[in-house]
Amino acid sequence: MIKALVGILVFVINTVYKKRPYPRFYVLETVARVPYFSYLSVLHLYETLGWWRKVDWLKVHFAESWNELHHLLIMEELGGNSQWIDRFLARHVALLYYWIIVSIYIVNPNAAYHFMEMVEEHAYASYDKFLTSDGVALKQQPAPQIAISYYRDGDLYMFDEFQTARLPEERRPKIDNLYDVFVAIRDDEMEHVKTMAACQQPDAQLSLTSPHAHVLAAE
Repeated sequence: MIKALVGILVFVINTVYKKRPYPRFYVLETVARVPYFSYLSVLHLYETLGWWRKVDWLKVHFAESWNELHHLLIMEELGGNSQWIDRFLARHVALLYYWIIVSIYIVNPNAAYHFMEMVEEHAYASYDKFLTSDGVALKQQPAPQIAISYYRDGDLYMFDEFQTARLPEERRPKIDNLYDVFVAIRDDEMEHVKTMAACQQPDAQLSLTSPHAHVLAAE
């Protein structure tokens, strides 16, 4: 079922947006942030009912949605959402997938995390292919301001927070042009893959913590 859900999403995006990279990435990022909303919704429900409280997981998943939001803002600044049909398709697919992932997460959290692991792997491959095919042109274009603010000049606490396989401040992308921006986005997707894989480990409820928790524990 999980492979089928990912397969349908990938087929639609790759078929409809085969020759329109920025709208394709806009749709991809609109949908890609939704599962993190689903996880947060269910975790908040469990906490409200007094069933389970895991503050670190709330922080990590929110940081993941925050990262995907900035990917989306970058695509919007590049004009990926300029046509209403793209906005319509992205938002309605996102709404559908939100409820699907909420349902799966309640029944089988690992399956919901595996879904997102596969989506992020596809995103990594898509951006990597784009960098290979359009790298020369991308290096001639300036970085969008939102990318400079997020990756270089802004508060990077949340940027560090979603990368559970790294220590805070370990990764600082270079942002000199549009090529660098897409390299950073591509590499973000692989960090999401690592975090989703970590969430599926048998001892994840005990072992998965906020990256900043390690820093606090060491002090």
